[in-house]
Formats: sequence, structure tokens, C-alpha cells
Amino acid sequence: MKFDGAQVEFAAQVEDNLAALRILEQQSQVQQRAAASAHEAVVLTTNQYEAGTAAYTAVVTAQVTALTDEQSLLTTQGSRFAASVALVAALGGGWDGAMGSPAKDAH
Repeated sequence: MKFDGAQVEFAAQVEDNLAALRILEQQSQVQQRAAASAHEAVVLTTNQYEAGTAAYTAVVTAQVTALTDEQSLLTTQGSRFAASVALVAALGGGWDGAMGSPAKDAH
């Protein structure tokens, strides 16, 4: 079976987008764990501060870390959504960005 250039390009785009989705899913899971750990650190340092065993700067540092981890997670999730749209487009589908869902076929 012979494939022309368009078919090869189509297959490559689909595979690239599937690979991107797999990688971004793994990154998202790692970042979710990091964000959860950072939130636990905020609780712990807040408790330590309230007990008088930690400076308030430790609480602020923990909060900054937690917010940074959340921002990274949200960025990765946005990238996952963009990769999903790219996959739909590579498969020949449309995307109605205003509606947030795949466009209906006009046939």
C-alpha cells in the first residue's frame, strides 16, 4: 500500500498531537501532585507560624510556591486543551472556539 505526501503528513500530525497529549497528561499529573504538596506545606507552615515556631516569611514563601505550582498546572492544562483542539483539527474536524466544542458538520 502506497501513501502520498498528504497521507503521510496527516498521520504525522495525528501522531504528534497524540504524543503531545500523552506528555502533557503526564506533566499534569506531576504538577497536580506538586500543587497538592505545596498546599500541604502552606497548612504546615501556617500551623508552625501560629504555634510560634516559624516566621511569617516561611508562610509567605510556602504560599508563593503553592501559587506558582497552581499556575504551572493551569498552564499545562491549557496546553492540553490546545493539543486536543489541534488533534481534532488534524483529524479533519472543526472547532467552534466561541462554543468551546467541536463544530457541527454543515453537510
